[in-house]
Amino acid sequence: MAAAVATAGAAGGTGSSAASQPPRTIETLHEDMIHDAQLDYYGRKLATCSSDRTVRVFDVVEGSASGQGETLRGHEGPVWQVAWAHPKFGPILASASYDGKVIIWKNDGTASAANTGGYGAYGQAPPSSSGGWQKIKEHALHGASVNSIAWAPHELGAILACASSDGNVSVLTFNDDGTWAVDMVAAHPIGANAVSWAPAAVPGSLISSQQPAAAAGGATADVPKVRRFASGGCDNSVKIWELSAEQGRWTEAEVLTGHTDWVRDVAFSPNIGLPRSYLATASQDRTVLIWTQDNPSSAWTKTQLTAQPFPGAVWRVSWSVTGQVLAVSADDGVVRLFKESLKGAWEEVSVLDS
Repeated sequence: MAAAVATAGAAGGTGSSAASQPPRTIETLHEDMIHDAQLDYYGRKLATCSSDRTVRVFDVVEGSASGQGETLRGHEGPVWQVAWAHPKFGPILASASYDGKVIIWKNDGTASAANTGGYGAYGQAPPSSSGGWQKIKEHALHGASVNSIAWAPHELGAILACASSDGNVSVLTFNDDGTWAVDMVAAHPIGANAVSWAPAAVPGSLISSQQPAAAAGGATADVPKVRRFASGGCDNSVKIWELSAEQGRWTEAEVLTGHTDWVRDVAFSPNIGLPRSYLATASQDRTVLIWTQDNPSSAWTKTQLTAQPFPGAVWRVSWSVTGQVLAVSADDGVVRLFKESLKGAWEEVSVLDS
C-alpha cells in the first residue's frame, strides 16, 4: 500500500489565509510507513523518507506534489529523517537511516547549478529540475542507527550533526578543498536520539541598540557567531555542546536535567530578534520542557509547557520560522500549537487532528 502525507496551508505561511487553508493529501508512493517529510527553504520541493528504505523528492506547486517525484536509493534500512541544506550550498539533501549511515545527496540536473548553486538569486524559487540526484557523501562511521540529523546555520558553513544509537554525535564539516572532516562526540552513553543547532546570532543582537564598534575605514566589526548545538538521549538528559577554540573540538558546556525518561527531540528556536535563547525538549515521559537562557553565559531555566502530561510520549517539537509558535506531536496523533503570552505563560492556540 502506498503512503501519503498531508500539508496544511502554504509553505512557510504565517498569515491567517495560509492557516485557514484545508490540509491537502500528497500521495508519496512509498510502500511502507513514512517517518519524515521536509520542505526545502523555498517550499518548492518536498522530501519524504520511509521504512521502505527510500527517499522521495517531489516538486511542490500550489501546495500539491507535481508528478511522480524522484526516488533516491542507497540505504539498507528504514530511513528516519531527511534534512535540506541552506540553498547557498545548492540543492543538497541529507538522509539518516537505521543502517547506521548518513547519505548526502545533491541535484546536479539543473543547468544553472554551476553558477547559482541551483537556486538562482536570493529570495527567488529554484528553477525546475527533471532529475540528477547523486550521492556525494556516505557517512558510515556510526555503529548503530542514526536517529537524527541537522544542518548548522549557514553562517557557520556546510556542517551536519548526526545523532546515533551508538551514543555518539558526529559533526561533518565540508572543507574548502572539497573534503569532509568528521568530529565524533561521545554524547549519551546509551544512545543519542536528537540534535539541534542554536542560531548563529547572539540573542538580542539583531535588535540591540548597542552597535558593534566601527573598525578602521568605517567598517562595522563582525559580531561573534554562536557555535553550539543541543543533543538529547536515552540517559534522560539534554546536553549543550560548544566548539572550543583552544582545544579545536566540541566540548560539553551544559547538562540540562528535568526529564524522567528518554529525550526524543530537541529544538532550538530561531533567533529573529528574540531577547533570549529558547530550547524545547520532548520526552518519553509525556512532557515538553521549555528552557530559556538570557545570554550565553547565564544559567538555563526550565518551564513545563503544560500543567498536565500529554496523552502519550512526545516525539517531535518544531518552532515556526519566527520562533514564536511551537508545534508538539505526541502518540495520540494530534499536533498542538503553543505560543508564549505577554506574561510568559505558554498557551495552546490550535489543535490539528488528522
